[in-house]
Amino acid sequence: MGSMQILILLFVISFLSIAAKGLHEQESTVQTYIVHVELPTDTQLSSASASPNNDDLENWYKSFLPTTTISSSSNEAPRMLYSYHNVFRGFAAKLSAEDVKEMEKKPGFLSASPQEMLSLHTTHTPSFLGLHPGMGFWKDSNYGNGVIIGVMDTGIRPDHPSFSDEGMPPPPAKWKGKCEFNSSACNNKLIGARNFNQEFSDSALDEVGHGTHTASTAAGNFVQGANVLRNANGTAAGIAPLAHLAMYKVCIIVCQGVVCLNICPESAILAAMDAAIHDGVDILSLSLGGSSKPFYTDSVALGAYTAMEKGILVSCSAGNGGPFNQSLENEAPWILTVGASTIDRKIVATALLGNKEEFDGESLYNPKHFLSTPFPLYYAGWNASDILSAYCFSSALNSSKVQGKIVVCDYGVGISDVQKGENVKAAGGVGMIIINGQNQGYTTFADAHVLPATHLNDHAPVVASFSSRGPSMASPGILKPDIIGPGVNILAAWPQSVENNTNTKSTFNMLSGTSMSCPHLSGVAALLKSAHPDWSPAAIKSAIMTTADLVNLAKNPIEDERLLPANIFAIGSGHVNPSRANNPGLIYDIEPKDYVPYLCGLNYTRRGLLYILQRRVNCTEESSIPEAQLNYPSFSIQFGSPIQRYTRTVTNVGEAKSVYTVKVVPPEGVEVIVKPKTLRFSEVKQKLTYQVIFSQLPTAANNTASQGSITWASAKVSVRSPIAAIIGEMPMP
Repeated sequence: MGSMQILILLFVISFLSIAAKGLHEQESTVQTYIVHVELPTDTQLSSASASPNNDDLENWYKSFLPTTTISSSSNEAPRMLYSYHNVFRGFAAKLSAEDVKEMEKKPGFLSASPQEMLSLHTTHTPSFLGLHPGMGFWKDSNYGNGVIIGVMDTGIRPDHPSFSDEGMPPPPAKWKGKCEFNSSACNNKLIGARNFNQEFSDSALDEVGHGTHTASTAAGNFVQGANVLRNANGTAAGIAPLAHLAMYKVCIIVCQGVVCLNICPESAILAAMDAAIHDGVDILSLSLGGSSKPFYTDSVALGAYTAMEKGILVSCSAGNGGPFNQSLENEAPWILTVGASTIDRKIVATALLGNKEEFDGESLYNPKHFLSTPFPLYYAGWNASDILSAYCFSSALNSSKVQGKIVVCDYGVGISDVQKGENVKAAGGVGMIIINGQNQGYTTFADAHVLPATHLNDHAPVVASFSSRGPSMASPGILKPDIIGPGVNILAAWPQSVENNTNTKSTFNMLSGTSMSCPHLSGVAALLKSAHPDWSPAAIKSAIMTTADLVNLAKNPIEDERLLPANIFAIGSGHVNPSRANNPGLIYDIEPKDYVPYLCGLNYTRRGLLYILQRRVNCTEESSIPEAQLNYPSFSIQFGSPIQRYTRTVTNVGEAKSVYTVKVVPPEGVEVIVKPKTLRFSEVKQKLTYQVIFSQLPTAANNTASQGSITWASAKVSVRSPIAAIIGEMPMP
């Protein structure tokens, strides 16, 4: 990374730090803390059972709060913001450091830490995924009918036609959620809407667009004539168009000038997950996250664990930290971690140079009358005195040099491409070309620009440049991401018209990010839950992972942003194939109790385990396993010892009488032996176990990563588990 890039990065980080600090209360000693407590074992609660009633919990939580302010520098008394009844035992409260010290003296107190701010990871896709009306998996799953998807995001616009309940049945009787809009806003499609960001917003209404977009991607109803600036015209639909939706608003976006900051308070996310578990959702979709950390300090992982125990599948975006290794977020094995890929649609915009060379890029700007008049080019980065000039910040554009020219801007660094176009237009430019850096490769975005513009770089699907890569830092023995799905130039519902058309509510926009790929997989999970209501979250994950595609539409290996074969830490198990996932043959199931020896193997303290499991566990009395021994549908092997043995148990969910034989593709430098080589099933739901022996060969190069697979094949079905093998240290990209 060059010195100019480092200076720009420091500028952006500095702003984000200031903005985040400005959102904390008063910039005084009082701030929001997440407090963990342990239930008493004596009679301090009127019902000191494993599941005390809500009133008992509320009173117990309140007993920890000092009755008056202890801080000499604050006049604000301690007050509770949220009490948690499901995700863990604890609460969020406004406290000073002195308040926390006072609370530490009370029996049952475990810890209190200032909340973190997580961030967002910001319909042709059903047909791209093989979902077609009236046939195949869409028909077999009844379009997700009866399944409830909870979306945690920036809110929702309930009057958008994507959330019409035409053709929708009433929600299941188990639904206990609320709608904070007026009675006419919610319906049989949008069955719940709540705001958990009261500090910054007064309703569940989407003032940003991100939540409306992700919700409609997961489960939007059919809307004819969907387009953006007359591009991509057709019928839009979510992946599970007959599933019910519940929106939990946990995020807002705050802007300072042209730089915007996603704010998703940790306390709000926990409160929303707590409510969703109570409300009765089947799928939770979170297009947000924070940096990698141990699971016992990761709020999303904590909430997701309890959700998994209740039978709820949690689908999360992998993060937009690519193309760098070890950039993942949401890595827990009980979470479906989703990376992003392109689709087979490009909104082509061509830049024609004076020497007749043509370069195809993408843009949504599509004027009715556009003259192909040649204009001179101007590269904004020629202003060497300002490090921001290449990125077309408004302060760095000189009108006298930009006037009447097509301006070339570099991609990235703190402001959107659309904002760059607005800056160029304001300075007198007539057009814009966005140029990728090396890290972005050939990934391009079709944005709704305000002037003629193109983003230059199909081998769809291609791994998006921004999609975060493994290996996992929190648990290297679990291969992540689990799966990739559509996340580039995704058309979905938008709160307002991008062309200022006030005569319609049928408004759409295209966005890119793992924020967009996550709800695609949430929708696929809803379809599978509708088709197989008895499947556990782990079973649904397994079906998605073991049936994933490894080749693109041209039947060549899936490529990365450089148009080179993508490695296993970019694609995980591969690209989602919903129709194949409906009939996986075998599944790798995991019960909640199976995670206990896995967590003990991570060498977490008893307190750390208590945060996750909500009960005390002594790992010296429990069995402890290496990470790679968890019954996961993939393998991630790190060779500390030259020979490693693991077992896997598969459950037959296909034909009762079936025979599977194994095919092994060993990673380079590794010998892989599977025993037995044949699995014979005689009934549905029968379980069989096999052993895998991984041996490092003497010829294996040190500090390398390689990949392979184990595939169990019957006459009709192939069940593939990818293998990642790291010898020595993980090589840098």
